[in-house]
Amino acid sequence: MKAKIIRSIYLIAGCLCVVLGFIGVILPLLPTTPFLLVAAFCFSRSSERLHKTLLNNRYFGKYIRDWEDGGIIPFKIKVLATTMMVLMVIYPLFFRSFHLGLKAGVVVTIVIAMIYIWSRPSELKQQE
Repeated sequence: MKAKIIRSIYLIAGCLCVVLGFIGVILPLLPTTPFLLVAAFCFSRSSERLHKTLLNNRYFGKYIRDWEDGGIIPFKIKVLATTMMVLMVIYPLFFRSFHLGLKAGVVVTIVIAMIYIWSRPSELKQQE
């Protein structure tokens, strides 16, 4: 009984993450990728069919498979993510007036995100 409840929670969380991921495609400030990765994780523990559906999606399935196989973030995605993060914060940081602590928090958050992104491999290492 307990396992069924946990599985249901994973299923609901996965569905919610997919919805948020698709909303993120439309809204530029809501990230798509993290939600879809969490959805894949949740589905891997609740629904093999939905997990396979995500993995076989023609738009983002390859990225999810790469992430699951080795934590891979392709180089072009790293460049895109870095560019988007910088573009999204340049205007508010330089041209909007708000507390310096908030500005510092934004910069620290972006730097941490970039360090993490660039620390991940860009391609699967070949076994010798």
